[in-house]
Amino acid sequence: MSGKDRELEEIKRRKLKEYVHRMSKVKQSSFNEPIEVTDSNFNEVIRSNRLVVIDCWAPWCAPCRAMTPIINDLAKEYAGKILFGKLNVDENPRVPAEYQVMSIPTFLIFKDGVLVERIVGAMPKKILEQKFIRYIEA
Repeated sequence: MSGKDRELEEIKRRKLKEYVHRMSKVKQSSFNEPIEVTDSNFNEVIRSNRLVVIDCWAPWCAPCRAMTPIINDLAKEYAGKILFGKLNVDENPRVPAEYQVMSIPTFLIFKDGVLVERIVGAMPKKILEQKFIRYIEA
């Protein structure tokens, strides 16, 4: 490993450590907007809350952009119950490959760190809400 590679790895490690530290200080209920999810912080995010919804999206995707205000509204409405995250698939290819995200938008629902449902495509708020609300009560 070259010096630059080691330096880059050290920067990544430090940034991840800082993120984990921040996550541990912030209460789940304070997340009233989606957080940015990356390949680096993905595992920490899905384990940080009992119920997590990850929005796999891309900036060029019109249906993804149409879902943004819906996800923002749901994050506010379910703050403290569900953590919403947004994962840009163009900038973070590892997670979409691992979870076989072939179309966007795709919503990955995790309960206690385990994938429990995958929802593909844009849809009205009420329909999306019905897909994950049952996991709150379970």
